[in-house]
Amino acid sequence: MSPAPEVEKIAPIRKSVVVRRKPEEAFSIFTERLSSWWPHKTHSLFKDKAATVVMEPRNGGKLYEISDSGERKEWGTIVSWDPPRGFVSTWHPGMDPANPTEVEIRFTAVSEGTRVDLEHRNWEKLGAKAAESREGYDKGWVAVFEESFVKGCA
Repeated sequence: MSPAPEVEKIAPIRKSVVVRRKPEEAFSIFTERLSSWWPHKTHSLFKDKAATVVMEPRNGGKLYEISDSGERKEWGTIVSWDPPRGFVSTWHPGMDPANPTEVEIRFTAVSEGTRVDLEHRNWEKLGAKAAESREGYDKGWVAVFEESFVKGCA
């Protein structure tokens, strides 16, 4: 039996913002009020037919969107839930749920409020689509995380 081929490691996407909120508030806005700031009309599977996005607040909870007609499409599963410090979720919107990437969000108190760090990793699981997908998400997280989430905390 020959050894498995080496998979080239792809650098995670890392983004960081500071919001003028306490960590508990920033965590609540990010998780409990996800649909209030997530740009689901442009950054979702249903696009303009998207009604809401939901995060079930617990280990094993699901992250999903719901269309105007009530159809549900899953984005991932919470694998680590540690309020208000952060959470980790598998991530597979529109992709094979058997080979998800992973998103970690951390909330840290700083003098200006809360630093919120995002790390999107495990791109290797996407095989031939990894580099292209990573590039798209690197740009997408700017609109979603650095712009929409920050506005949602204002």
